[in-house]
Amino acid sequence: MAEVSGGASYRRRFRATRRTSGANRASLGANQGPVDSPIAEGCCVHLLGYVDNGVRGEALHGNRHYSCEAVLEKAGEEVYKISIGAACNLAWPSDRLVIQVLDDSTDLLVKDMVERECIRWASKGINIRYQIRQSRGGYKAGALKEGLTHDYVKDCEYVVIFDADFRPEPDFLRRAVPFLIHNTDIALVQARWSRPQTPLVEPQTHCLLSLTQFRNSVNATDNLWMSLDYHFTVEQEVGSATHAFFGFNGTGGIWRIAAINDAGGWKDRTTVEDMDLAVRAGLKGWKFLYLGDLQVKSELPSTFKAFRFQQHRWSCGPANLFRKMVMEIAMNKKVTLYKKFYVIYSFFIVRKLVAHMFTFFFYCVVLPLAILVPEVEVPKWGSIYLPCIITALNSVGTPRSWYLLFYWVLFENVMSFHRTKATFIGLLEAKRVNEWVVTEKLGDALKNKSDNKVPAKKRSISKILGDRIQVHELGFAMFLFICGCYDFLYGKNKYFVYLFLQVITFTITGLGYVGTIVPSS
Repeated sequence: MAEVSGGASYRRRFRATRRTSGANRASLGANQGPVDSPIAEGCCVHLLGYVDNGVRGEALHGNRHYSCEAVLEKAGEEVYKISIGAACNLAWPSDRLVIQVLDDSTDLLVKDMVERECIRWASKGINIRYQIRQSRGGYKAGALKEGLTHDYVKDCEYVVIFDADFRPEPDFLRRAVPFLIHNTDIALVQARWSRPQTPLVEPQTHCLLSLTQFRNSVNATDNLWMSLDYHFTVEQEVGSATHAFFGFNGTGGIWRIAAINDAGGWKDRTTVEDMDLAVRAGLKGWKFLYLGDLQVKSELPSTFKAFRFQQHRWSCGPANLFRKMVMEIAMNKKVTLYKKFYVIYSFFIVRKLVAHMFTFFFYCVVLPLAILVPEVEVPKWGSIYLPCIITALNSVGTPRSWYLLFYWVLFENVMSFHRTKATFIGLLEAKRVNEWVVTEKLGDALKNKSDNKVPAKKRSISKILGDRIQVHELGFAMFLFICGCYDFLYGKNKYFVYLFLQVITFTITGLGYVGTIVPSS
């Protein structure tokens, strides 16, 4: 690995580039013991504004191994074999790695299957511990906090966290840990979520109202991955490169345990315990590093309903955290004024609050109402040119997905309606502010196809319709349809073309034709 040197200039650019050699590419088995060849490869790192020292990602040689804890956070998700198997195959000395499975499931059958899988790997010599709690208080934050209190993790220096559906490559620790070892002011190394090359979720084969072909033409999965690609390629990369701060994604990252303790540990005051910890650690002066080429395969929510719950939590939580921490951030004396401004204005206000509200109110409220009130004129640069430029810039991070931009814009406008509601709930601490619904992933959807089959409960028509029909979206589709018809008859700007397309998108989501649904047969 190459070592990066740098001066004290704030704006100096550092780069650590990977140098592969025969020794670095030497094959290592799962949990292999001490060897004489390097056990760590670095990643390509771009870091702007990193003060004093460059980022170092040297390989670890000989017996220089460090104690790590790999935490698998599970809560009723049946994708246990894949995730546990991936964690147990991490290439790290078995005497320096503890794999901890935190199971908050309320399903006794799932608990039994997960525990048996842990016992199976333990019989192979893997240091794996299965932990359950008497109470699910604090949800994920509570589980992670309790997980660090056990005696067998007292000597661990680093903790890597994976959600139940994440599958790290065997060399994950070898590539991430060196950046923590050689840079003592870095608290977190965040990897990128990647899409499996072969999707494990099967396409839907039957739909409500027999609109299979129409639903399949809407590739929601690609649109969701486009949003995630933008988040990692632009937002996380920029936060790491210019300020050494960004929000922890809750999974696929490795923390320095000393930094967690210094920041006050895990807290369950909001539903975004990961962001809460990251902000508090950042206020303590710790820095974070995002590695774009260190990727972890993951799955998207298996249903649109699950995706909506996830987006509610991701929108409501940051807004509520901002309400609780804005004064703490402003009064902090350990970080620069520039960094405080970045966290408050750019990270929270612009990206977590205004972005959702502006998208919804401008494109779904102001433009339609401007049609009904002719005295209100929206200039073309604001209604057409500027949005087109912003949309084009959004595709920079994912150039291979440019063909999805058209529907992506329409879909994001629909989701901005849902996110705006969640944002107001978080800011006002209204009902559902602390709602935590486990995001259904692949394992839940394919439960009946596992080796240990679980009988599926028959669902009533009312239950099916309740899961699929979104009344608010359908109501808003009707509002846009009325505005579009009025513009078609009396308008001059021909906004009805956009409005009718948005009506179709709101109707699709309102009827539940977005997301992956696995056949019940």
